[in-house]
Amino acid sequence: MRTGSSGSAGDRPTGFGRFTTDSVGSNPVGRATGDNPSSRKPIMTTLPEAPSVEKPSSAPSAHESRPDSEAPVAAARHAGRTRLYALDVLRLFAALAVLSFHWTADAGVPQIWDGRTPQHLIPNIARVTQFGWLGVELFFIISGFVICMSSWGRHAGDFVVSRVVRLYPAFWAAILLTATVLHFAPRLGRPAARDGIDLRTVLVNLTMFEGRLGVKDVDGVYWTLWLELQFYLLFAIVVAMGLTYRRVLAFCGIWLVVAMLASGSGAPIVEELAMMRQAPYFVAGVTIYLMHRFGPNLLLWAMVGFTWLMAMADVPGLKKVYDDAVGHPMSTAAVSVAITLAYAVVIAVALGCFDWVRWKGLAVFGALTYPLYLIHQEAGWTLIHWLRDRGLGDRTAIGVALVAALTVAWLLHRLVERPLGRIMKRGFDKSLKSMREASDPIPR
Repeated sequence: MRTGSSGSAGDRPTGFGRFTTDSVGSNPVGRATGDNPSSRKPIMTTLPEAPSVEKPSSAPSAHESRPDSEAPVAAARHAGRTRLYALDVLRLFAALAVLSFHWTADAGVPQIWDGRTPQHLIPNIARVTQFGWLGVELFFIISGFVICMSSWGRHAGDFVVSRVVRLYPAFWAAILLTATVLHFAPRLGRPAARDGIDLRTVLVNLTMFEGRLGVKDVDGVYWTLWLELQFYLLFAIVVAMGLTYRRVLAFCGIWLVVAMLASGSGAPIVEELAMMRQAPYFVAGVTIYLMHRFGPNLLLWAMVGFTWLMAMADVPGLKKVYDDAVGHPMSTAAVSVAITLAYAVVIAVALGCFDWVRWKGLAVFGALTYPLYLIHQEAGWTLIHWLRDRGLGDRTAIGVALVAALTVAWLLHRLVERPLGRIMKRGFDKSLKSMREASDPIPR
């Protein structure tokens, strides 16, 4: 996420800016106004909106392009359970990683810490949490996996409706909450965070297209949401055609080729849609889902391996953005290892290594992820500053703020996201039904 200006958190990456992931997804660090999200000037994963983590309930059909004898084996291996609870844990871990980066490692908000930085106040913690922005990359991998899983067998209209009702209710509530906090406590938040936040800005932010409309983000973490929307737009093309093993794999390969060729193409729209920096992670997630659904094979391993090599090639450039955020160079090797572990853990989930994780209460972890990501940055900094002004120590203030953020995230999920999502889904489903009926040929 990135937040805001040279020398201030407002102009440089600080974490998860615009991102999310479907039931599992986004995001994720803040983005400075004017940054180009497709070139990934830092985070807060996708966090990530979150897609449903339910497994497909039926075995792959013959037309899904799995001619070899492993198809029945894969189907049998994944039959029975309907949710990958380990993904819920990973989603919350990714969101907390981004949160920890912003709260305990970002050197761009010294005003919150009386002119100092977290590296001076809590050096032992900051030494680890300085890598928290990598939660965004994990979010993108999970998003690719979950979006492919949750859209299999759906029509394009149903896919669009599922994304709208998943992303917007919590997003609207988070915008209103953050704007209210910035309005009534401007002195306690990040300097300049309140600048330009008026009624017009708030209303345009409700569209989730504020960056494309030339309007400031109410909270810097929203930058990853635009990347998620772009991914949904691209994947909707394949959904409209009908998802099959062959088509999804072709989509992944074509996207990677376009992403590599788009660099320096001089065509802004191509560079924007290709998402050169994020494409390897989304494609990795989609391909890992194919492993989960149909079983691993050499072709799928090669595809995942190629996305990993693309990610490794980009590590120096990606890391440099966050070097500025923490105020010193981070270890390239450590970043490379962290990204590799993100790949490994999602692959392990896909191949059944965590099928023993079956506690239904873990679904709450996944439910908290998206609203927590949306509210943690600007409102979180404001709350930490207010608590420190009341005499709480640094660690105590962070702990109290974390409990408060998790509580508010749960309330947003229970009181806004779920009920409003149900109402919106009923309305959109009825609209789609009417549209389809009206589109049917008139009998002669």
